[in-house]
Amino acid sequence: MYRFLLTPRWWGINVFVLLAIPFCVFMGSWQLSRFEDRMADHDRATSQVATDAGDPARPLSDLLPVDKETSGAQATATGRYGKQLLVPGRELDGRNGYYVLTLLRTDGGKALPVVRGWLPGTADAAEAPAAPSGQVTVTGALQASEQPGENGVSAQGGLPAGQTSAISAASLVNLVSYGVYDAWVTLNTGDSGMKAVPAAAAPDTGLNLKAFQNLGYTGEWFVFAGFVVFMWFRLIRREVEFLRDAELGLLPEPEPEPGDQPASV
Repeated sequence: MYRFLLTPRWWGINVFVLLAIPFCVFMGSWQLSRFEDRMADHDRATSQVATDAGDPARPLSDLLPVDKETSGAQATATGRYGKQLLVPGRELDGRNGYYVLTLLRTDGGKALPVVRGWLPGTADAAEAPAAPSGQVTVTGALQASEQPGENGVSAQGGLPAGQTSAISAASLVNLVSYGVYDAWVTLNTGDSGMKAVPAAAAPDTGLNLKAFQNLGYTGEWFVFAGFVVFMWFRLIRREVEFLRDAELGLLPEPEPEPGDQPASV
C-alpha cells in the first residue's frame, strides 16, 4: 500500500520534508538564542548602570562616543548653562511629568544636554526652575542620544516652542546656533528641588521591540516545522485513500474530452 512512497514524485516530497524540518528547527533555535542574548545584555547593562553609579566621575571627553561600555558611566563637564527646554510625557515612579533639560555650553564650544531633574504634571516653563548662572561643573550619568519612537521615547511632533520630544543631538541642533554633543547627562542629584532622573541602560540592550520580534520569529519557525509534518501526513493519507478507492472501483470515470465522438453502434 505504501510503495508509492518510493516513486520519484514522492522521493522529491520526502527529501523536501527531511530538509525543511531541520532548517525550521535551526532557524527557530537561532531566533531563540538571539532573544536570550538580548535578555543577557539587558541584565548586564542594568547591573552596569548600578555599578557605574559608584565609580569616580571622568571627564566627558574621555567617555565619548557613547557605547554599551560607557553608557551610564559617571561623567563631569564644566561650562555655563544656556538654552532650557522641557521634555514632556516622561514617567517617574508611576507618575506622568516632564524633564527639565538645559544645554551646558562647555569650554570647547559645544553644548552638553543636561537633564537637571523631573517635575510632575503638564510641562510648564513657568514652573521649571531657572538654571544656575555663572560657570558650573556638573556630574551625572552619561546617556546616549534617544531615538524617537524607541524605548518609550515619543515621536510626537508639533510641540510648543521650548519643548522637545527626544533628547537627541539631531533634534537639538536645529534649536540652537552651536554644536551639540551626541550624548546627554542626567544629574545624580536633582537641581533646585527637582527629582533626579535615574540613568537607563544602554540603547538596544533592553527587552524592546526587536527582542520580542526574535521571540515571535522563534514561534513562527517552530510552527512552520509542525506545518510541514502535518502536510506530509495529510498528503500520505490522501494518497492512501485514493489507492483504496481505486482498488474498490469507486473512482469516477473520466469525463470525455471535448470533440470526442461516441462509438458507432
